[in-house]
Amino acid sequence: MANGGGGGGGSSSGDGGGGGGSSLRMSSNIHANHLSLDASSSSSSSSSSSSSSSSSSSSSSSVHEPKMDALIIPVTMEVPCDSRGQRMWWAFLASSMVTFFGGLFIILLWRTLKYLWTVCCHCGGKTKEAQKINNGSSQADGTLKPVDEKEEAVAAEVGWMTSVKDWAGVMISAQTLTGRVLVVLVFALSIGALVIYFIDSSNPIESCQNFYRDFTLQIDMAFNVFFLLYFGLRFIAANDKLWFWLEVNSVVDFFTVPPVFVSVYLNRSWLGLRFLRALRLIQFSEILQFLNILKTSNSIKLVNLLSIFISTWLTAAGFIHLVENSGDPWENFQNNQALTYWECVYLLMVTMSTVGYGDVYAKTTLGRLFMVFFILGGLAMFASYVPEIIELIGNRKKYGGSYSAVSGRKHIVVCGHITLESVSNFLKDFLHKDRDDVNVEIVFLHNISPNLELEALFKRHFTQVEFYQGSVLNPHDLARVKIESADACLILANKYCADPDAEDASNIMRVISIKNYHPRIRIITQMLQYHNKAHLLNIPSWNWKEGDDAICLAELKLGFIAQSCLAQGLSTMLANLFSMRSFIKIEEDTWQKYYLEGVSNEMYTEYLSSAFVGLSFPTVCELCFVKLKLLMIAIEYKSANRESRSRKRILINPGNHLKIQEGTLGFFIASDAKEVKRAFFYCKACHDDITDPKRIKKCGCKRLIYSKMSIYKRMRRACCFDCGRSERDCSCMSGRVRGNVDTLERAFPLSSVSVNDCSTSFRAFEDEQPSTLSPKKKQRNGGMRNSPSSSPKLMRHDPLLIPGNDQIDNMDSNVKKYDSTGMFHWCAPKEIEKVILTRSEAAMTVLSGHVVVCIFGDVSSALIGLRNLVMPLRASNFHYHELKHIVFVGSIEYLKREWETLHNFPKVSILPGTPLSRADLRAVNINLCDMCVILSANQNNIDDTSLQDKECILASLNIKSMQFDDSIGVLQANSQGFTPPGMDRSSPDNSPVHGMLRQPSITTGVNIPIITELVNDTNVQFLDQDDDDDPDTELYLTQPFACGTAFAVSVLDSLMSATYFNDNILTLIRTLVTGGATPELEALIAEENALRGGYSTPQTLANRDRCRVAQLALLDGPFADLGDGGCYGDLFCKALKTYNMLCFGIYRLRDAHLSTPSQCTKRYVITNPPYEFELVPTDLIFCLMQFDHNAGQSRASLSHSSHSSQSSSKKSSSVHSIPSTANRQNRPKSRESRDKQNRKEMVYR
Repeated sequence: MANGGGGGGGSSSGDGGGGGGSSLRMSSNIHANHLSLDASSSSSSSSSSSSSSSSSSSSSSSVHEPKMDALIIPVTMEVPCDSRGQRMWWAFLASSMVTFFGGLFIILLWRTLKYLWTVCCHCGGKTKEAQKINNGSSQADGTLKPVDEKEEAVAAEVGWMTSVKDWAGVMISAQTLTGRVLVVLVFALSIGALVIYFIDSSNPIESCQNFYRDFTLQIDMAFNVFFLLYFGLRFIAANDKLWFWLEVNSVVDFFTVPPVFVSVYLNRSWLGLRFLRALRLIQFSEILQFLNILKTSNSIKLVNLLSIFISTWLTAAGFIHLVENSGDPWENFQNNQALTYWECVYLLMVTMSTVGYGDVYAKTTLGRLFMVFFILGGLAMFASYVPEIIELIGNRKKYGGSYSAVSGRKHIVVCGHITLESVSNFLKDFLHKDRDDVNVEIVFLHNISPNLELEALFKRHFTQVEFYQGSVLNPHDLARVKIESADACLILANKYCADPDAEDASNIMRVISIKNYHPRIRIITQMLQYHNKAHLLNIPSWNWKEGDDAICLAELKLGFIAQSCLAQGLSTMLANLFSMRSFIKIEEDTWQKYYLEGVSNEMYTEYLSSAFVGLSFPTVCELCFVKLKLLMIAIEYKSANRESRSRKRILINPGNHLKIQEGTLGFFIASDAKEVKRAFFYCKACHDDITDPKRIKKCGCKRLIYSKMSIYKRMRRACCFDCGRSERDCSCMSGRVRGNVDTLERAFPLSSVSVNDCSTSFRAFEDEQPSTLSPKKKQRNGGMRNSPSSSPKLMRHDPLLIPGNDQIDNMDSNVKKYDSTGMFHWCAPKEIEKVILTRSEAAMTVLSGHVVVCIFGDVSSALIGLRNLVMPLRASNFHYHELKHIVFVGSIEYLKREWETLHNFPKVSILPGTPLSRADLRAVNINLCDMCVILSANQNNIDDTSLQDKECILASLNIKSMQFDDSIGVLQANSQGFTPPGMDRSSPDNSPVHGMLRQPSITTGVNIPIITELVNDTNVQFLDQDDDDDPDTELYLTQPFACGTAFAVSVLDSLMSATYFNDNILTLIRTLVTGGATPELEALIAEENALRGGYSTPQTLANRDRCRVAQLALLDGPFADLGDGGCYGDLFCKALKTYNMLCFGIYRLRDAHLSTPSQCTKRYVITNPPYEFELVPTDLIFCLMQFDHNAGQSRASLSHSSHSSQSSSKKSSSVHSIPSTANRQNRPKSRESRDKQNRKEMVYR
């Protein structure tokens, strides 16, 4: 196709004036060539009408002026065009102008006539109304009828028009589905028409085209017909027709729709103003909002700016393309230049940016005039829009995407307090190499983007960690992290916040939001204050049975410290057991070597092999320790009483009266999870003669048991569902069934696993499928959480409900000695004035073997929950005379606020004062206490982390620098005798706990047992002046922590990941450190925030029968022979067989490994030493001992009288001990004299 005037394409032999860079003027020679070409064409071919027409047109044009030749346009060989070949752009432009101004004139004329009509009718209405008033009622009745008919007709007409208008409004609005589809379709077709314009812009501005053969013209025609119909709907729906006529979208339709119909009529195309379709891009943000794609204000603003900028840019480029390729009309279109549309786009960009390279510029006067005005507006738009667009793009959330779940891989969501410290501690424990089943992706969700350090931490763990910016309070953000498919949601708390109650409230709101979005999601959250835990438990969708757990840091922290009051160093051992630590090997023979060997042990759970079925707990425990090199300390017990609210319980060292059944879950102490698998794979037939525990692996026997479905069928026939007995012993079965069983037994004899307890084993086989997964994996997959075989069936009758003789004797219906659950000692509420001691009264009391609690706080300090410290020391598995007296030293204003939760506990006293006062410390005989606890409620009120622990550190150093008179110690030693903390020589003979823990007298504060709570781990370096700990040393590697004299709440961070992998771990640790808190007790405290007294019943008294922690001394007593060079394994077996006492660690003097004697009295913790570990006489053994029913009978009268008088009893220690054989005969006399002396000296408030 040849180019017309100003066309941007290449020229051909038929070019008219100005095509493709050729001259616009034609010479007479060229006219002659046209004539000769046309003449030859006419004589040679008569069949082509187009050639004839072209010849005649050329012949007739020879008489024109040369200036008229500039108006000639090229023609195609197929389409007959105007015989003169002149431009028809004015026809296209005229169609648009006539449409626009004609419609505008009609609207204005209609408005004028309507206004005049309204004015006239208004005047006529007033005249008629006055006439009505003057005329009578009869005349009014006669004239009203035609008026009413006319008004009804007008009303009907208005109603019809309104209906049509409403229908059109609904069709073009985005309020309905039809309207949204129509609006989106119009926008899509507008973009399509713009794309057709881009394609046609490569052609000349005006050219001849056949509508029936031009595909793009046909598509453009169809689009514009649709635009015309849509224009009609918009016109009908418009309330103000004049403003509608002047809208941008209407102007676009005026200058784009009519020229298409003119093109069809004239068989020619004019590019013209079709570029105005680019203005439709301004509505792009509205379209995306209709489609619910844009939701945020920033995204809407960004799309608005981009659409306005791009549409203005493309529209201006289209105008420059038109005028530059056409030329100026007053110059007869001779000053045109060939520019493509995209060159014009480039020109406009360099113009807006004020760069102006000069390689492309406007030559026409119209183009230059347009550029003058465009520079003013374009520069302003470029300077304002572009920076704002860049700012919006830069401020766009880097972590604002959505999580894409990986098939076959679980993920958890971690939210709450997300900082570098909390995340690094969590990841270090969660992704520890000792966990062999970490196939979990961690998704962090926080509303603040991470800093550079935290971002680097995420990048180091990019294969398992993702971060998204958002809030769990926003359901949209919860959907982004796929909370509905997450395995669990973990909420971290800020342990160092100034307002713990506000932090707990924030976490509770997070739980409510998550549970509201997905009620069945498992949530593990950290709580700071124990009293706020009640609000969490009262959430309707909170269900601890489905795995929801609340880790109360105050409860566990104070519980750990309380257990250290009973067995010093236990807090360190327990903290190490529930933290994942890598093994650090030290070759030198130092105390760190033995300490770190124990640190590498952790707590694991595993189901016991069927080879243990029918054995007692001590037998299985000994077999695991000796043969499997595993230490089992507890099992999961499921009560046979189906009406019990809490059927599943954790029993720690339950004793030899319980027999292991199929499916028993054991709790083990081991160095990694692979070692614990031995307990599951152990087979007596295959592994009985194996000495190397590493060779114990899955054998063929176990595969046979768990793979043969015939066993299931035999057990189904061999067991009676009604009585649970075997087929031979049951009269319910017919003889034919007995015969079938005999046949099956001969073919495939039942193993001991099935014949021991047929009904129980049947249920186990029915519910449990063979799997190589660990128990926690099975629980995570939902396969064993509710399985009847997931807990042992120990006895058909619950042995814990059978009270001992002393329990039956203590069933006094008139005295409330325990709380309603029977787990804690209880007394009637006491006024705080009755327990306050003055300094002189405290000095006269001669306290000994007690617990001194030094607490810093005032009336404005946050409560730390001292009830959690007292409850473990008042557990009911202690006899009343064994309870240690507790003396609080601190501000009375603070203690009054805590007293409401302490007034139900016996043997509690308060000395108003300050822990920094030596006079107050001497008054409470701190040198004779079993433990001194230093706490502070003011730690989080200081911004400087190095100063947060200043009060506790000063108090600790103050005590250590005190000097005491030896006469007091000698006097006390003569009257009662010095025993280890928690050991009383007045205990019955059948208890083996006996020995000496400290020196016969304490003359310096360094030897006083102290445990100090710290907030900042690095401050531990200031507690011991003789250690060489580096400030960057981790807390668990420092000497104060290893010795059990320092405790920090940060060690509890590992419980989050430990609870996720095994929710039984949290139950076990709470059972150990809280003294026996149960779900029933927590529900009661959540209901009324206080312990309720209860009468003694067989059920509540049975709750006393649970083990407790003690320290076994080797200096003398029944184990003295093993203390001097004996093996730890021999001690373990002897204690377990003789006394049902389970040993699990050693508390050894720091310099015991040295050959030379040392004056240092510091001890450190050794966790789960190996069998061949050599003992020394000064060792103290951590052990779990059974409750002694007979130990409290000699003190029954004293206990009853003390409870009834609501007074504190005399001080006594908390763990049984027996005197040596030489002193046993003098025990009655010494006990009697000691009782008399204590009655005289003790002052009870």
